[in-house]
Amino acid sequence: MAKMLPELKSSKVITRYKGGEPVLSKKDIPYEAECIFNAGVAKYRGRYVMVFRNDYQFNGVGAFGKCVIGIAFSRDGIQWEVQDKPFLTVEDMGDPDVTRVYDPRLTVIEDRCYLCFAVDTRHGLRGGIAVTDDFQTVEVLSLTVPDNRNMVLFPERIGGKYMRLERPFPVYSRGGTDRFDIWMSASPDLKYWGESRLLMGVEDVPYANDKIGPGAPPIKTDAGWLTLFHAVDIDRTRGKNGWEARWQKRYCAGIMLLDLENPSKIIGMYKEPLIAPETGYEVEGGFRTNVIFPGGLILEEDGTVKIYYGASDTVECLATAQVEDLIRLCKAE
Repeated sequence: MAKMLPELKSSKVITRYKGGEPVLSKKDIPYEAECIFNAGVAKYRGRYVMVFRNDYQFNGVGAFGKCVIGIAFSRDGIQWEVQDKPFLTVEDMGDPDVTRVYDPRLTVIEDRCYLCFAVDTRHGLRGGIAVTDDFQTVEVLSLTVPDNRNMVLFPERIGGKYMRLERPFPVYSRGGTDRFDIWMSASPDLKYWGESRLLMGVEDVPYANDKIGPGAPPIKTDAGWLTLFHAVDIDRTRGKNGWEARWQKRYCAGIMLLDLENPSKIIGMYKEPLIAPETGYEVEGGFRTNVIFPGGLILEEDGTVKIYYGASDTVECLATAQVEDLIRLCKAE
């Protein structure tokens, strides 16, 4: 397998669960499943909740015929009990224009659990927000216009407004290729969004040359909003890496710190990857190798932070760190 250049390494403050072994994969799913990844995770009413992407029915070239969002529960955030049927499907959307639903994120706000997700439609990619109180029924609150996705919500209102990070796809106005950035919007009610502004451009991340986007919903610390993002670089010398004929991209997890009262202000960012693809499940054998995609961030009472991430678009993994170490990385010059 071709080595990506330049070589990137994970921060030493990160500890992978069992050296990079998945906490969830297709073998754990009681219905048809192939790739289990890009999960959202939250702690809600005394237990952990994971909603995960499940791609299956691979066409042998580069895509899957089906995609649903599954759900699992856990008492410790490590051992997961997957429910016997998917949580959200295309049919649940009730919109014939929707062709796929995927990439969920979870945020608890005022004791309600909100789901951000992406949908493919016949007229473009859209980001959605839904809410559930019982994980049995889901109410879709809003969908963006095309093309936007990778949305995450802040876990509380700021200045009386809900806030979200998002990643539009401005191909035409960014030179006809990937140059995707992280934006921020505000809302009075989670339905109507505006006051949109650029938070961070791909050119601001030293190890990205292609695109960036939100990762897991931010967590609140005394130092600021601790915020994960994904960062993508391309190595044009790469050939076949994974199941596709050619896969040239690498995804890493990055971390930054946002101001508590004005989260559109970045007050610190680690200039190197927090997690780079290094272990077997991250660089070998998966659908798209060399992919780390962070979707869940849990701050425990003892200061431990659980980071849930998809590896190689194939399995869901877990890493941990201490919150003070993560803050220190962001503040380092």
